[in-house]
Amino acid sequence: MSSISDTSTGQDGRTRRTDGFDRLRYAGVFALLFLFGTETFLVSPLLPTISDDIKVSEAAAASSVTAYVLAYAVAAPFLGLLSDRFGRRRALIAGTVLFVVSNAAAAASTGLTLLVVSRAVAGLAAAAAGPAIWAHIAETSSDRNRGRALGLGMALFSCGQVVGVPLGGLLAGVAGWRSAFWALALATAAAVPLLLRQVRPTAVQGVHVGAIRGVLAAWSVPTLRNALVVNTVFHAANLGAYTFLGALLVFRFDLSVEALGLVGVLVGAGSVAGSLLGGRLGDRARAAGRTDLPLLAVWGLLLAVGVALAAKGPGLVLALAGITVWFLASGGFVTDQQTLAGTAAPELRATSSAWLTSTMYAGTGLGAWAVGAFDDVSAGTLGVGAGLALVAAVGAFLLSTGLRRAVVSPPVAQE
Repeated sequence: MSSISDTSTGQDGRTRRTDGFDRLRYAGVFALLFLFGTETFLVSPLLPTISDDIKVSEAAAASSVTAYVLAYAVAAPFLGLLSDRFGRRRALIAGTVLFVVSNAAAAASTGLTLLVVSRAVAGLAAAAAGPAIWAHIAETSSDRNRGRALGLGMALFSCGQVVGVPLGGLLAGVAGWRSAFWALALATAAAVPLLLRQVRPTAVQGVHVGAIRGVLAAWSVPTLRNALVVNTVFHAANLGAYTFLGALLVFRFDLSVEALGLVGVLVGAGSVAGSLLGGRLGDRARAAGRTDLPLLAVWGLLLAVGVALAAKGPGLVLALAGITVWFLASGGFVTDQQTLAGTAAPELRATSSAWLTSTMYAGTGLGAWAVGAFDDVSAGTLGVGAGLALVAAVGAFLLSTGLRRAVVSPPVAQE
């Protein structure tokens, strides 16, 4: 459903086709996605400072990162179900308020226990609001601009990781690590009035079955089930290999910490470009009558090429070019997957989006374990990253082919 018009009448009385994409109507949720992106990796650069201040080891302080990720990965499908059953607005606002409280609690932490608990609560908050955001964007944007809207949201999430994290680190360096969490809490609280105004109550489409059946419902839809399997394999290659990217570049080129920070800029730039490009190209394909996500397999192939260049490409320049291609593919793939989750089963939009995140984390863990099993980080990155990327490309091609067949040969209605 969308209230955006695709045409306008000019002063000469002629009707013209318009862009139809009002970015400002999503300002509140876009701001929240930026803040969520910032939150994801905020603790990493602050670990030494936090561990010194609360008198624990860096490994112990890092458990706060694990708490965030585990809480999100485990709770997201259940909280996505609540969004599908009780509406986007309730889940989104509840998650946002909880996000404010959790970051304020992290800022007030004087010991490890409160810090870990607050990070787990932040993961729950993001798991409640995140799937609701993607579902809200998918169901309120027009068919012609859905990819662009989702792609811009994904780009802003990536910007939060690339721009927000260094800003948080800079603020922490000036005013202490707690100031970064206070800034997140205040910025999120400032977005609440905008969310209340822009995210309207919507009719609930979900079918009320048991909780377990509801959470697993996305896996009973063949298109979504296949997409989730492909998603797991893709991110085992993508983020699993990314876990070792710093070690790979130090091993191959002996880069300094400062140089690795600049590589992070390439990662972010590739992700942003891929998200925006994936959204636009997807919309163009659908405008031409292609609803089968024709580029899904291409992203897998590009990922394989990018990882291979990073792992074995001759010279630093080609390796850096490979990293850019790597994350261009990552951004485009994730945008296509969110578009699929928002259209394949409208009554399961939030639950499907939540499962995308959970399977992404699962794939990341499996891929990181597989790469780590190699003694040679270059061989591990090439074998696991490029190899699984090719497997994901084949799976994505089969998924796209299945979507195309479903459109060409719709099921015959039963009398």
